[in-house]
Amino acid sequence: MSFVEYGDTIKDGDTAIVFLGHESMFPVKVQHGTVTQTKYGVIRHSTDLIGKKYGSKVTCSKGGWVFILHPTPELWTMNLPHRTQILYSTDISIITMMLELKPGSIVCESGTGSGSLSHALIRTVAPTGHLYTVEFHQQRAEKAREEFREHGVEHLVTVTNQDVCKNGFGVSNIADAVFLDIPSPWEAIGHAKSALKPEGGRICSFSPCIEQVQRTCLAMEEFGFTEINTLEILLRVYNVRTISLQIPDLGEAAEDNSSTGFDSSNPSNQGSLCANLQQGTVQFKSGVPLREMVGHTGYLTFATKS
Repeated sequence: MSFVEYGDTIKDGDTAIVFLGHESMFPVKVQHGTVTQTKYGVIRHSTDLIGKKYGSKVTCSKGGWVFILHPTPELWTMNLPHRTQILYSTDISIITMMLELKPGSIVCESGTGSGSLSHALIRTVAPTGHLYTVEFHQQRAEKAREEFREHGVEHLVTVTNQDVCKNGFGVSNIADAVFLDIPSPWEAIGHAKSALKPEGGRICSFSPCIEQVQRTCLAMEEFGFTEINTLEILLRVYNVRTISLQIPDLGEAAEDNSSTGFDSSNPSNQGSLCANLQQGTVQFKSGVPLREMVGHTGYLTFATKS
């Protein structure tokens, strides 16, 4: 099992995603002789998982069922154990695009945190690229190494435990892109410039506060970066629902039925049309925004090494 190479069959030692529903899923490490408890009953790894195909529908001991999914960076972002605040797919997608990443790219990252962005970066640069990720906290760095090894991507990533603001990334003049998610990114701009390739490398800094952005932009200008710009990603989700609206009273009833969206020549629709007109409403499909939406996550500042 690897997060960057799809496998058909569940094997002992794999990390799999137990899918109970769109709002309910969790990761599980498959081990011979182990059981996993769910609200639908017990899943026995030896008989229910090992040897089965990913995507299989597994019946639990209480008669309910779940799907077992192959892990991806997107699913891992939704289910990983949080050691820090993480980046989600909305910001990750624009980061990978604006940093111009592709298979074979060399990327430097700080800090590693819970590894949400790291897994997406690894999948993007695989199979010939490499990620150099720096984490200040020793235990988080060790846990990240362990996860990368379990997820079959350790050959694509190097984890370093050090202070990037003092010691840099440990590489020079090779990176195609640098990503910073640290409290004081302006202190690491010089090291980021040293890590980037001689010309044309891209940098991105993620900061939740505009004061951090201001100091970072000043540092980027000081070190000769160009094309500096800051953006914020806000996601608004729409649900497709059937809604009813009252038919406006325009005086005498109109004979043209086309405005209702029904084919009046179809006998099966004539009854529904008459019923709706009598009730004074018409139903149709529409995109309706959620009453609540995710707000500010952070500011993304991008620049190019000149």
